[in-house]
Amino acid sequence: MSSVTTQAAEDDMLMARVAARDADAFRALIEAHAGKAHRIGWRMLGDAVEAEDVAQEAMLKLWEQAGKWQAGGSGVAAWLNRVATNLCLDRLRRRRFSSDQDVPERVDETPLADAQMDADWMRDRAMLAVQALPDRQRAAIVLTYYEDCSNLAAAEILGLNIKAFESLLLRARQALKAGLGDVRAAFAGGAA
Repeated sequence: MSSVTTQAAEDDMLMARVAARDADAFRALIEAHAGKAHRIGWRMLGDAVEAEDVAQEAMLKLWEQAGKWQAGGSGVAAWLNRVATNLCLDRLRRRRFSSDQDVPERVDETPLADAQMDADWMRDRAMLAVQALPDRQRAAIVLTYYEDCSNLAAAEILGLNIKAFESLLLRARQALKAGLGDVRAAFAGGAA
């Protein structure tokens, strides 16, 4: 039995206990899965507070839906990936309607070593480029490259067939490439 299958079976047992309102079982699920929901929120929204809200909201939905859980499905991790992604997409849609201003960059005032500054500069450029993508393209990039979901799993999370997802991912990669331009040339030119 693979580790994924073992985890899914363990999660199914925990979900049965959560349906009976066992707080210890819910705590075990939080410890096992809340971090991934938080990472999805951070990478899609670029805000630690909102990412925490997404993780908490996803876990609350898990608690509320425990009585409807069907064992043997794709598992808690896949379910939470989908819920967290959808919560982020909802927040991004609301954000678009509530403000037309860019999200301010967070400046770290702590002095850093040159190597850390270079790494931060590269990571910031990549994050800004990801943030500039349309919502569903951003979700495709986050799920595939940051959360290591297979194309099939990411397609399922976004409610797409595999061909539509791969087309979306290709457009996202092309948009990222265009948005980043030649970062290496800028980096070599001392843009940090």
